[in-house]
Amino acid sequence: MISSPYKALEQAIGYRFKKKAVLELALTHPSYRYENTEIEDDNQRLEYLGDAVLSLMAAEYLFENNPDAREGDLSKLRSRLTQDRKLAQIGAKIGISQFIQLGVGERKNGGAERASNLADAVEAIIGAAWVDGGAKATNKIFKKIFVPELGALQSAPVKTNPKGALQEYAQSHGHGIPEYKTVEAEGPEHDRVFTVEVSACGKTWSAKAGSKREAERLAAFQALEELNSVEEEKGDD
Repeated sequence: MISSPYKALEQAIGYRFKKKAVLELALTHPSYRYENTEIEDDNQRLEYLGDAVLSLMAAEYLFENNPDAREGDLSKLRSRLTQDRKLAQIGAKIGISQFIQLGVGERKNGGAERASNLADAVEAIIGAAWVDGGAKATNKIFKKIFVPELGALQSAPVKTNPKGALQEYAQSHGHGIPEYKTVEAEGPEHDRVFTVEVSACGKTWSAKAGSKREAERLAAFQALEELNSVEEEKGDD
């Protein structure tokens, strides 16, 4: 029996597709279709569907599991769970970048790590799962990769300024101010991809984005998530 090339991804999302072609389509970036004339479609339609399905699943789950929460609080939490930045982080965690089919130019310019591409692919996979297996399939994925994120979102305040939050964390733990450094800038002037590193608390994290400011934000988010995760593990010991 031939092993599916998407086995690792399917294990990461908690759902095995019956129709692999649907999953493959969800991972087909428009740039790949443009460069391969035999490809008739890309993942944009599935992304549209996945966006709607994800919003509904998040709303239903939050409604059922937060009986005392007000409408405004539920809406804010749903927004934080489904925003592109969070979707990109989830995409990175499940290793989706190695499966996205990109055009040569897009891949060369860092498209496999671009936050917008990761977020779009996650939504497209949700849409593909809906097409492949309906609500049962999408709920499996939601419970596997989204529900674990809710714990951190509900227990922590909204981080509208991750750089500021990281600085507060570092200084409160006896470290200096985090240092940011742009280590690479790729692509044409109209579509630059910046790689930024942030050093804090004796460690370094990096992130890529279409602007230095956004790359710094993403790097700070990564740093905060890991540092807070270590704190939680210490608390459990």
